[in-house]
Amino acid sequence: RQMCIRDRFYLSSIQLSMNVFPIISRRWNMVSQFLMIFTLVSIWISLIWGVVILVSGVHFWLKHSDFKVDKKALPYYPKVTIVVPAHNEDVVIAQTAKAILNLNYPHDKVELLLFADNCSDSTYEECLSVQALPEYEGRNITIINRKGTGGKAGVLNDALKMAEGDYICIYDADAMPEKNALYFLVKEVLKDPERRVAAFGRNKTRNAKQNFLTRCINQEIVVTQRVHHVGMWHLFKIGRIPGTNFIIQTDFVKSIGGWRNGALTEDTDISFKIMQSGKLIALAYNSEAFQQEPETLKSYYMQRKRWAKGNYEVVLSNFKHLFGKGNWRVKLEVANYSCIFFWFNGAIVLSDLIFFANVLAIVLHIFFPTVQIPFAFDASNIYIAQLMLFNWLLMIGLYLLQINVALASQFGQATSKQIWLAILSYFSYAQLFIIVSLDSLWSIIMDKVLHREGTTWVKTKRFAE
Repeated sequence: RQMCIRDRFYLSSIQLSMNVFPIISRRWNMVSQFLMIFTLVSIWISLIWGVVILVSGVHFWLKHSDFKVDKKALPYYPKVTIVVPAHNEDVVIAQTAKAILNLNYPHDKVELLLFADNCSDSTYEECLSVQALPEYEGRNITIINRKGTGGKAGVLNDALKMAEGDYICIYDADAMPEKNALYFLVKEVLKDPERRVAAFGRNKTRNAKQNFLTRCINQEIVVTQRVHHVGMWHLFKIGRIPGTNFIIQTDFVKSIGGWRNGALTEDTDISFKIMQSGKLIALAYNSEAFQQEPETLKSYYMQRKRWAKGNYEVVLSNFKHLFGKGNWRVKLEVANYSCIFFWFNGAIVLSDLIFFANVLAIVLHIFFPTVQIPFAFDASNIYIAQLMLFNWLLMIGLYLLQINVALASQFGQATSKQIWLAILSYFSYAQLFIIVSLDSLWSIIMDKVLHREGTTWVKTKRFAE
């Protein structure tokens, strides 16, 4: 009797397995196929969006490819207060201050505020030494040895209280403006001063040839500013205030309550405020400043993590505008940031997981024949392999196309070495964005869970040139 009961139990177990396992297998196949299709479609949508912006950028440069730059006198020259926030910047502050004082703009229309913000080095003394130079005698220069809080945004809010100019212009301590940079910024806002309350220029890498990292950063900046920023402005009249080399109406900044103290990316934060008001941030594509980029991986990683965290926070705080009533440019920009940081980035991560899971299964199958490939459309897996290969070729093709178009639009950048660098950076430097994004998102989540201060500012190390 016990043997009969045992045999019935085994038989029942076998029948249950025969009924349950096929169901689980069918459901897993449905899930895996859905994940693959979602990943592929998501990446294709991101590629289409990239092509749209690229075409817009190309169209812009075809219209503005004339090398004859118009520098005729402006109808009038508004007074501009130039603010330089400097925290332990004694290595670079003197060069930047001199470049600003030598700008091709009426000297009596420029007020320079140099802030040595909570410095423990000789930044303040370096500022004083520049002010004491004979060639700058009589210039409107104020040097502030600041001990306040709020980071860069706190400095800008202090400057807002002191500013005498119609516009405030911001330069980071390492950003040396080209001689006509301020002229082109002012020229752009004067085309429509009622709507264009701000204008932004482009930034170039001063130390691009220092090492492999700075060369990759240089390519990234060229693509961002020569394709993405230009494409968004040309197609949608959407501008983005960078951290440096921009001007903004003083009265407008006061009307929106200034900068948000402690903001990790005060530039992105105020950009959304400007768009919410219905005003424009104009692109002054001829305005250039030369800034120093991180030369070590650690310094780079901490800088980009701060940027990513700041952008995440701004996007999340503005996410409500995506569904409510409001300015369509705000909706488009929120959607754009959300797709890049959440949807498209998530699709790339999922694509990588699918790829590595299949590779692992193929290796295990050699030793354990019963192991099946987890993500496949059919037993041979030929279709998914073809789709993944095609998808990968499209991604790297667009990546290289963006870089080459951007480099071709800037004198001296389009070389054969840059092409090889672009290919190498795709498999190394470009992949860091995924790691930085995931780390930043996790850091924000833990900031909320642990109720910790999430606005810690990590200083980017400067280097003597």
